[in-house]
Amino acid sequence: MIRAILLSEQGQFNEGGAELIERWRQEANARLWLDIEDPQASVELLAELGCDESSIRDSLRKRHPPRVEQFEHYTFVLFRGIAALDEHLNLDAQQLGLWVGESILITIRRGQSVSIQHWWEQQRATQTLPAPGELALRLLYFASGRYLERLLQFEDQLGELEDGMLMEQSESEMRELVIYRSRLRKLRRIFNYHQRLAEEIWRGDCPLLGAGEDDSLPQRRDLFERCERLHSLCAMYYEICGDLVEGYISLSSHRLNHTMKILTIITAIFVPLGFMAGLYGMNFEYMPELGWKYAYFVLLSVMATLAGTMMFLFRRFKWW
Repeated sequence: MIRAILLSEQGQFNEGGAELIERWRQEANARLWLDIEDPQASVELLAELGCDESSIRDSLRKRHPPRVEQFEHYTFVLFRGIAALDEHLNLDAQQLGLWVGESILITIRRGQSVSIQHWWEQQRATQTLPAPGELALRLLYFASGRYLERLLQFEDQLGELEDGMLMEQSESEMRELVIYRSRLRKLRRIFNYHQRLAEEIWRGDCPLLGAGEDDSLPQRRDLFERCERLHSLCAMYYEICGDLVEGYISLSSHRLNHTMKILTIITAIFVPLGFMAGLYGMNFEYMPELGWKYAYFVLLSVMATLAGTMMFLFRRFKWW
């Protein structure tokens, strides 16, 4: 599907399809936003509009690292958007390709894009169309905000997991943390690309994204700060999950060591008692103590004294 918004030289707002491209070419100061939902079927159109072959090829891939690249007539931005991101941080990513020219913005994606649809409805409601560079920055900022909303919601969930682990150990919570850590690692890699992309835009390496305009500086700075915050939050949550996993293992090891210590103490007490019982339980005919009247009571007294003495020493040295 191809749809387009054209703001004519006289300020007239038009919404339609690929037929608006010809009208845009005929008007010197007109602005065009061309939104393409099926990249594979639009390769020839993109090439006809002057898009570089390598950028077209990258936009067709389902997975490609986000990047920004400056060409002669366009700035190409490849952004990893969100098709879906649930509360458990399961990400279904969506590649967003943007070609930003002086009077044209081309967006390309597979399937529905919430960010593009939001700004499409916004322009339809206001009957306006900003400069392509400004509109591209708004799209990137809004798409980053969707990541931020989900991460901030995850912060409360992570806090509940942390409190739950401190009160009571749970194998299910442990598995959940390990899964979250794995997903956060993937998100951190994506946000690292986004941060570098936003930094390059903020530095002014992409003049078609408003680098030469003073009024675009706040937008470029806000985009960089949001991407930087996403990366720092994701890195922090990743470290927290790692700390909680290590804390869980440490507490489990501590409990196991305590249990083993108790078992060792019990074993240390009963080993000499078992030795004595085994010694006098042997069926030899000539054992002097077997014929003694008080032998049984003396042996029990010795065993009780030995056990009590060992327990006292364990307490004294704080081994128990």
